[in-house]
Amino acid sequence: MFFDETEDKLMRFLVDPHTHTISSGHARSTVRENALAAKQAGMEGICCTDHGPAMEGAAVEFLVTVLSGGPEFIEGVRVVNGTEANILDYSGRLDISDRYLEYTDFAIASIHDGIVMPGSRTQHTEAMLGALGNPYIDVIGHPGNPRFEADAEAVVEAARRMNKLIEINNNSFIYRKGSRPNCLEFLRLCKQKDVRITVSSDAHICYKIGCFEHAVRILGETGFPEELVVSRNLAAFSEYLCERRTRIETACKRGKAEKETR
Repeated sequence: MFFDETEDKLMRFLVDPHTHTISSGHARSTVRENALAAKQAGMEGICCTDHGPAMEGAAVEFLVTVLSGGPEFIEGVRVVNGTEANILDYSGRLDISDRYLEYTDFAIASIHDGIVMPGSRTQHTEAMLGALGNPYIDVIGHPGNPRFEADAEAVVEAARRMNKLIEINNNSFIYRKGSRPNCLEFLRLCKQKDVRITVSSDAHICYKIGCFEHAVRILGETGFPEELVVSRNLAAFSEYLCERRTRIETACKRGKAEKETR
């Protein structure tokens, strides 16, 4: 369960898989400040997932973040090198090429206002499915956004088939008004199909690291199984990262073999 009624407090997750730094252009904290905030909150890990270059202000800084080769642990907190790639169109094309995505250890793909104009439900669905088809992408970010409403069942089924993840983004309940019913539907389907999820803060300042209260409450409402949350602790998240490496290696070998047979 996610809500302890006897102590009237939310249960905690120990990894925040979606955080931003000043390299995103519009966030306000450094990697070290985020790691220190995570440490003070008693967390075990964070993912540094700055925006790809299509986001205003991130065009140059993104490459610095991804290619910096920083330490795995900062302030005693595991810092996973990742990104939030921007979906550019309804085919799911991304603003970060595989050449750079291969340097990431975790990659989110998201549709953002100002980069993609809202279209039809079918178009939004195709965009998410196209992004999930990239072997380096792990999860669709804030898929419950009503501005880009998609066919939740199609997206969850694709995640199940590709062994990928769905994000429940705490910021969506604050800044993307109307996300709640869509998030409930995604959770219902993930529970039904045994599809794993991440629970994230989408923090753009260090003080928001590990803030999951809205997301965790909705998990409690649906009775969502804790074992399907890969970000519940560092051991579970590290296990997923190992699985990810195997998945990418397999996909690359398959792609190479297909090229050789043409």
